[in-house]
Amino acid sequence: MSAPSTAPALRPFLPADTPVLAAIFTAAVEELTGDDYSSEQQEAWASVADDAEAFGKKLAGALTLIATLGNAPVGFASLRGKDHIDMVYVHPSAAGQGVASALCDALEKLAGGRGATSLTVDASDNAQDFFKKRGYVARQRNSITVNGEWLANTTMQKTLGDGGPA
Repeated sequence: MSAPSTAPALRPFLPADTPVLAAIFTAAVEELTGDDYSSEQQEAWASVADDAEAFGKKLAGALTLIATLGNAPVGFASLRGKDHIDMVYVHPSAAGQGVASALCDALEKLAGGRGATSLTVDASDNAQDFFKKRGYVARQRNSITVNGEWLANTTMQKTLGDGGPA
């Protein structure tokens, strides 16, 4: 069989989803970023989800979509404003199954519908190839501090095809 039998379904974020999305976030950071970040950096990054209330507010403050496989959440992504992808995280058990692509396809369409002509994302080192394959171009390197640890990422930008209003 050349394709997965089921594509991920997408639905909007609900406040009750916060604990499961925090677990997806933590698992993704801890299990998928080790080639690019030290264990101290991973621990600091993952700890962003330790404050469930603040994490839930961050998710609720953006247009956040959840990807499910078999009705179970396996990933999420959020669009901040009309033109910035803020978060894209997929549980390691669902990596490589089209979850991140489905989420980004939806966010790109939603951004275009909101009048955006381009999208930006601050991509972690391990996510850069994914975004590059989607047509995003590196614009600048960034160093940010997260819970006392320095983390590098790259601001990338993609021009949307027929994204703006006439």
